[in-house]
Amino acid sequence: MASAADYDRMSKVKEFDESKMGVKGLSDSGITTIPRFFIHPPQTLSQLKSSSSSSSSIQIPVIDLSDHRSKVVDQIRVACKTWGFFQVINHGVAMSVLEQTINAIKAFHDQPPQEKAKLYVGDEKRGVRFAVNNDLYRSEAATWHDHLQVWMAPEPPEVEQIPEICRREVVAWDLHGKNVAESVMELLSEGLGLEPGKFKELTFSEHRLLAGICYPHCPQPDLTMGIASHTDSVVLTVLLQNHVPGLQVKHGDEWVDVKPVPGGLIINAGDFLQIVSNGEYQSIQHRVLANPYKEPRISIVMFFNLIKWKESDSYGPLPELLSPEKPAIYRNFTKQEYLDNIYSKGLNSKSFIQKITI
Repeated sequence: MASAADYDRMSKVKEFDESKMGVKGLSDSGITTIPRFFIHPPQTLSQLKSSSSSSSSIQIPVIDLSDHRSKVVDQIRVACKTWGFFQVINHGVAMSVLEQTINAIKAFHDQPPQEKAKLYVGDEKRGVRFAVNNDLYRSEAATWHDHLQVWMAPEPPEVEQIPEICRREVVAWDLHGKNVAESVMELLSEGLGLEPGKFKELTFSEHRLLAGICYPHCPQPDLTMGIASHTDSVVLTVLLQNHVPGLQVKHGDEWVDVKPVPGGLIINAGDFLQIVSNGEYQSIQHRVLANPYKEPRISIVMFFNLIKWKESDSYGPLPELLSPEKPAIYRNFTKQEYLDNIYSKGLNSKSFIQKITI
């Protein structure tokens, strides 16, 4: 291996990026060692080893949405305050739809690299694209996953732009995911003492990004990450995944393995929800370990955010939640500040929240 002084990381990243083969292409080629730019620093890797023994008895809350409404509101309020993550069951989406969606995204990623490469173009802020890491050039180290990214709203792509192999399922999942998110948002709104329709009125589900992610087999999973530790910058995230493990959530000082419940969907609060709730709901660090299994881990993530900012293009904690006893703990911020923070750096944890905390 070349010495640190001789190693030109950026040229190696560019060479890999321009090959358009993706991480799965690397994995399928039969490599036994990963490229150096995927290797994470010792401080990150040491945390992987020390926390891999997280207690199997600790699990994120599982909430039955068909239960009595007042009970569900309370369960979700507590889960979002103490965990920031929870699973929902009896959410109204048939098991067959969940399976079809997972299978369709897997089928996309199973295509030859030259087929997926046709989408290896475009803007990370709109349209349809296939990519490795959105922050490939911004992050300290690359992570071991590929994704199909489809911006579903407010400017949906022409349906023909969505790959035919998963087109029907992607369009359907946008509707199903939105329905689940809006149901959960009603419950979250009630948990804050607001009207059930408040978050919908604030357009919190009208900005939607769907990411169909593949975590292929990694020959050296102890040297890299599937996705690095981060919080989501949005209001809410809805996650559908297959049975291959890897997702971990930070709870206190411990990393907890998330064990998907059959038929369940994983929900987590984003930074924006923490801010507008004035800290009542918490956005929590999570990560995905590199996949040591032969079978790929597949996840379909929908990120929900607002489209209607205030007249001054600013936002902050909702005024209805503030009082002399509960003053704002975050300052107002502009839309440009918020977007600049997302697109100026790699994945990170609550950097924007830290910036606006009073």
